[in-house]
Amino acid sequence: MALEDKIEAAKQINELLARIVKLGGFRVKYRIAVDPPVTEGEDWERPAILVDFAGPDAGLLVARGGELLRALEMVTMEAVGDMLEDDERITFDALGFRQARSDELAMAAQVAAEKVRTSGMPYVFGPMNSRERRVVHLALRDIPELRTQSEGEGSSRHLVVYPKDYKGKAPAMPASGRPMGRRR
Repeated sequence: MALEDKIEAAKQINELLARIVKLGGFRVKYRIAVDPPVTEGEDWERPAILVDFAGPDAGLLVARGGELLRALEMVTMEAVGDMLEDDERITFDALGFRQARSDELAMAAQVAAEKVRTSGMPYVFGPMNSRERRVVHLALRDIPELRTQSEGEGSSRHLVVYPKDYKGKAPAMPASGRPMGRRR
């Protein structure tokens, strides 16, 4: 997508968020960056547009596993997503939540990998959204003796780490049904 189109999308995002922040009474400010720089090793996660929130109410956005942050992101994608190419995305963040969650998932992936290596049995993560599953898939992609697979449907979609040549039955998802690493 052309830079001018991304800038136009960013303007529409600004108008939408200005209304949401005002009507919701949120005490936050936000910065919208088009084609933001990424840290080394995270080029696969580079958004076309990054919206970063700060302020006294930023903690509300990341509470409960970032539910409100993701909801705002989803509403924004519905409003302006058709202006972006299929492989481009808008990413919302507040208080470094996205990086902290990615780090947490990468560490959990390494723990799962070790459990699968030592036990020879699959490891099942709880439900995760597509971005979180992608982080785990990518964290384990270079381990030749393992394979990862997303399974389930809708809000029950989860990731399983298998020994590469595992032929057994797919394990059941954890009984809690709660997303991995989240506390409610």
